[in-house]
Amino acid sequence: MVVAIALVVLIVGSLLFHYLSPWYFTPIASNWGMIDDTITITFWVTGFVFVAVNLFMAYCVMRYRYQKGRKADYEPENKKLEGWLVGLTTLGIVGMLAPGLFVWAKFVEVPKDAAVFEAVGKQWHWSFRFPGKDGLMGTVDARYVSDKNPFGLNPDDPFGRDDVLVTSPEVHLPIGKPVKALLRSVDVLHDFAVPQFRVKMDLVPGLVTFVWFTPTRTGRFDLLCEELCGTAHFTMRGKIVVEEEQAFQEWLSNYPTFAQSMAQIAGDAEAGKPLFAACAACHGSQAEGNPAMNAPKLSGQGDWYLKRQLIYFKHGTRGAHELDVFGKQMAPMAAILVDDAAINNVITHIKTLPDTPAPPTLKNIAANGRNLYVTCGTCHGIDGRGEQATNAPRLAGMSDWYMVTQLKNFKQGIRGAHPKDIYGPQMAAMAAIVADDQATGDLVSYINTFK
Repeated sequence: MVVAIALVVLIVGSLLFHYLSPWYFTPIASNWGMIDDTITITFWVTGFVFVAVNLFMAYCVMRYRYQKGRKADYEPENKKLEGWLVGLTTLGIVGMLAPGLFVWAKFVEVPKDAAVFEAVGKQWHWSFRFPGKDGLMGTVDARYVSDKNPFGLNPDDPFGRDDVLVTSPEVHLPIGKPVKALLRSVDVLHDFAVPQFRVKMDLVPGLVTFVWFTPTRTGRFDLLCEELCGTAHFTMRGKIVVEEEQAFQEWLSNYPTFAQSMAQIAGDAEAGKPLFAACAACHGSQAEGNPAMNAPKLSGQGDWYLKRQLIYFKHGTRGAHELDVFGKQMAPMAAILVDDAAINNVITHIKTLPDTPAPPTLKNIAANGRNLYVTCGTCHGIDGRGEQATNAPRLAGMSDWYMVTQLKNFKQGIRGAHPKDIYGPQMAAMAAIVADDQATGDLVSYINTFK
């Protein structure tokens, strides 16, 4: 009796949990409602079987429970019962699988008027490419991938010169128009998944896979990698913004073509020298840094990273938080660099300065930070040299007190929380694994051991 009651309670509880639970699909934002229909059919079939089997078990426990003097009948075969079981099982399997085949037929049949863009996955970052005015995308090859050409476009392919390159993990799409996303991985397996769109697909190294969908409502949606792609897999997030056509075109016009990105004019160190005079007042004449002025070492840092931070300060992406006292001091200084040319000139001058390691100021236990740095090293390099490909700056030889401050700022949301800081949220998630001030000091002390 107890077992039979438990089975009935299990059935009722499961049904109540299914119908009353607040955890269900996110509201759909694409044309793939048939995905939901297919899953609903699967729920009905499996739910019916679950209820039927457990009710039958409860009935059998009650009906055939032990009674003194009763003997069981031995019946090794029952063709009629077996026929019913085979028939009903077949219907159930067909009911679950057949709708999926119809959905798959639609999934692989891309509308002829679908626009095309490319999503490129790389540990642990998303970037995107759109065809230019010719409507054709240039060819790519892994041998062309470099810091200057992260997409690996063929420089000799004329169709690729007007391709628009979006190095940000945020991509915009027009509402109401079908789009085909070509999916390409530069390194390992990744997965392109937006829960609200319902469709997802793996990015396989050496292949170009695809998904297609039609965005049906405006909004911002999380782009997730749902394939375990390494240590920082959980931070590989992007954004898809669905908006009206005009807004989409305005957004797209802000990004350079491949030809423009390859034709960027190098900075002039001599022109940057007088501009650096203002920087030297805090950072030192050799950009060696000055803790008394809360100014970190700049010499030896990657020029791409310095440029990004100057642009962030200039546009309010950094230095705007009310608790970022020293960031607020930096913001007006960045504003004196009137344009990209001035920024390039200053950075080019900094590159000419001697790269003398900053003197360590911490007395923590470096050995305790070794294991913590394993995670950091996946982006910043095992020797802290920095990796432009993973958007991770150099750490070795840089100001240790500054690294401690920034790790705390990331943890507390002072840095990395601005909506236009496209790399900050990733670093904030990584900084959260450093438990306390002691661990932070040990980690940075270990970084000080790098030569």
